Amino acid sequence: MREPVDHRSRSSDLLFPLQTAWLNHGWSRILDLGSGTGSNLRYLAPKIAADQEWTLIDNDASLLAAVDIPEGVQGVRCVHGDLADEGINLIKETDLVTGSALLDLVSHAWLERLVCAVETARCGVLFGLTYSGDLQWFHVNTHDTDPSETHPLPDDHSDDTLVRQALNQHQLLDKGLGSALGPTASAVAETLFKAAGYRTWHRPSPWCLGSGDSRLVRRLLSTWEDAALEVEPSTEAQRIREWADRRREKVDSGRFSLVVGHLDLLALPPGRKVV
Repeated sequence: MREPVDHRSRSSDLLFPLQTAWLNHGWSRILDLGSGTGSNLRYLAPKIAADQEWTLIDNDASLLAAVDIPEGVQGVRCVHGDLADEGINLIKETDLVTGSALLDLVSHAWLERLVCAVETARCGVLFGLTYSGDLQWFHVNTHDTDPSETHPLPDDHSDDTLVRQALNQHQLLDKGLGSALGPTASAVAETLFKAAGYRTWHRPSPWCLGSGDSRLVRRLLSTWEDAALEVEPSTEAQRIREWADRRREKVDSGRFSLVVGHLDLLALPPGRKVV
């Protein structure tokens, strides 16, 4: 459900410096951390015009069993393991470390280990769709959400801030790799890579959702409602549920758009200059 949204949201600005570094360094090996069923593979593989050897690692064997490899891609290896140990250890065998919707789930300590391993291996990194903590709703006057034909107006609700802050607080909970960095993750990662001497490119990659994405938005609303209820005191439960109901009504009307902030980060080792 989210793969088409993920793919259209990724920043194309990062592709040229990545492709240039790929050819300059003669890279071929890619490690996809937390790969799931291979969405990141399906996005990135067609955009690298060279031979590729992929290693996909995930702690869910059922997701790896369902990996769908795009046509023309050879040499894909799936590894069932955790990112804390196997994931870090595999970095020494790769040229590019990548992951999608991952960094906001990891801890500062794990990220420091990753940067150290990447620096030692002198490989590149590309992390896409790291949640930035920004959510904004808009009202549209037509079911057609083509921005060239509509003029969305901010559609702020008094409890949007309550839910957004609760969601961002929930993002900081331990997701399996220690207390998560949440919305600060991409900026923290860029700082660490710069300190290691890496050149970085940081670009917005927001989800821009409209009536054609209603199924996904309804699922997001349920997820956000549950997260807010988990971290907020019980005295706020009614406000949160009423907020979710009002937003569902708006989604059902089709007259909405929603922007969910994400960031893409490319970091390349010192060496030949990339424009």
